[in-house]
Amino acid sequence: MTNTFSRRNFVRSTALSAAACAAPLTRSALAQATRIGSAQPLPIRLGIASYTFRNFTRAQTIAFMRQLNIKSLNAKDVKDHLPTDAAAEAQALADYTAAGIKLHAAGAIYFAKDEDDDVHAKFEYCKRAGINVIVAGDPAPATLPRIEKFVKQYDIKIAIHNHGPEDKIFPSPLDVLKAVSKMDGRIGCCIDVGHCVRAGTDVVQAIHAAGPRLFNMHMKDLTSFDAKESQVAVGDGKMPVREIFAALIKIGYPGFVDLEYEVHGDDPMPGVTTSFAYMRGVLAGMGNAAPA
Repeated sequence: MTNTFSRRNFVRSTALSAAACAAPLTRSALAQATRIGSAQPLPIRLGIASYTFRNFTRAQTIAFMRQLNIKSLNAKDVKDHLPTDAAAEAQALADYTAAGIKLHAAGAIYFAKDEDDDVHAKFEYCKRAGINVIVAGDPAPATLPRIEKFVKQYDIKIAIHNHGPEDKIFPSPLDVLKAVSKMDGRIGCCIDVGHCVRAGTDVVQAIHAAGPRLFNMHMKDLTSFDAKESQVAVGDGKMPVREIFAALIKIGYPGFVDLEYEVHGDDPMPGVTTSFAYMRGVLAGMGNAAPA
């Protein structure tokens, strides 16, 4: 796959050039941007995975999100972002609510034990937070029937995250789909686009294959589809971002596209800022106001 809508070409061809190179776009800037195709807003929502800020506290994460004008969080039990202890979790939720931040997913959450008590505790954790999508990391196939039981009980979706060629269970979203094809429709995929392409899977085709079983997206970019360590800001690599957004629109994807920036953990904001500016610019060019 090649990125036919490169950051350089995008900057040359739209009215967003200055903003795409510098800072996140405001809604007013987006409204004034040159639009391609339909002028109607399209259902692509941008969020961020809290793992991006894994080296920073909840308070710092909230401050970063304010700078980014992002109000949708895929939270993880890292630092103090969303603790599993009920009292500490309640305080975290109060802090997010006060900041106008909504949690739409949690993860990755790992189901290491095929035991009711362990699985139940993780669904309770998400229920308390009002989260309806659990991003699940590598649940063993033998554990899936037990997880399915709790999916039905709680009406919370499970989005199994693919982890690339190092993952012996679910390297590709297609492996996830194969494993869950006969299970409850609320068990499906979180497509991590970086790991997807490293597994040799066309991410656009994977989106179409997942269809209604696609519940979450982790967005990143790579300069080499063979090298995990080649991650860069979105728009600076080879990821076909515009084609990914177009595929999501085509299938009527109702979820979030969450930036997961895994490099420069001690100083992520330059790359994160560039990534959101680029994604917002692409969406504006497609006629999407990119609601937070």
